[in-house]
Amino acid sequence: MELGIGMFGDLSIDSKTGKYRNASDKLNEILEQVVLMDQTGIDVFAMGEHHRADYAVSSPEILLAAASSVTKTIKLASGVTVLSSSEPVKVYEDFATLDLLSKGRAEIVVGRGSFIESFPLYGYDLSNYNQLFEEKLDLLLKINAEENVTWTGQLRAPMHNQTVYPRATKDGKLPIWIAVGGTPESVLRAAKLGLPLIVAIIGGMPLQFKALIVFYKEEYLKAGHPESEMQIAIHSHTFVSDNPQVIENYFETYKSQMDRIGASRGWAPYTKMQYDGGRSKDGALFIGNAEEVAEKINRMKEVFGLTRFLGHMDIGDPSHDIMMKSIELFGTKVAEQVK
Repeated sequence: MELGIGMFGDLSIDSKTGKYRNASDKLNEILEQVVLMDQTGIDVFAMGEHHRADYAVSSPEILLAAASSVTKTIKLASGVTVLSSSEPVKVYEDFATLDLLSKGRAEIVVGRGSFIESFPLYGYDLSNYNQLFEEKLDLLLKINAEENVTWTGQLRAPMHNQTVYPRATKDGKLPIWIAVGGTPESVLRAAKLGLPLIVAIIGGMPLQFKALIVFYKEEYLKAGHPESEMQIAIHSHTFVSDNPQVIENYFETYKSQMDRIGASRGWAPYTKMQYDGGRSKDGALFIGNAEEVAEKINRMKEVFGLTRFLGHMDIGDPSHDIMMKSIELFGTKVAEQVK
């Protein structure tokens, strides 16, 4: 099973100025952190896309390209590319360029997006939320499979025998994953297309998602795709420290970001009871010491038949030194107990 780390580029509020901290500092910290991931043997780094003041990264492709120049083996993925509000031709071109720069390490993870700021920003109608994703995924897969593309949809101009360059290293084909939040329709789409699946599990109990993943496996095989090529991952909030006080203090950092997001979605303030419950054996938070986190990952591997686990590790913007230690523990102690 592959182990990866995902980030959104969270920006904390500077207590002195009352403003979000400098995005340039955050971006350069992320690059240092990816270098450490590469050095410790972590398999995948996934960078998210957001268009808000509290996140530093609106263009994952740019940051991943920078990361490609300072790393050697780690796979570089989006996490996610909000495909509904993106142009599929440009998405392929950007990631094919990244693939060439990194000598075959680029991956695209596409999703509909749980944040919707990009839709009005790029001039898309939210009433077409589902249709936009279906059409653009169809076009992206077409581009990925064929150098000369002929395609017709309803929400975008058609393409008539048009070429898309550059081409990725492996016969022009990039790995494309679908990330879902738990809707059966999204899971069914991934299964029928034979695409690798990433399920975001950030609340409740992971075992509640077992039926969904069983459903994916059944429909994947029913569609005639080879079992040997089936790939399943989960993406969950993760933080590692062997210092109990650091884990205890991380609650306030974690809560700050959850409350900022929750304020726009009508959520009640995040509580210590939720934090402790999430950290319990059956909870969805992979937050604790190396042994606790590894034990949870191993359990999920057994329950779901995972081929990849992605730990989302920068919620609330922990300090750089604490992040570096968490990454080091994840890539050494956790990885040793999982692999």
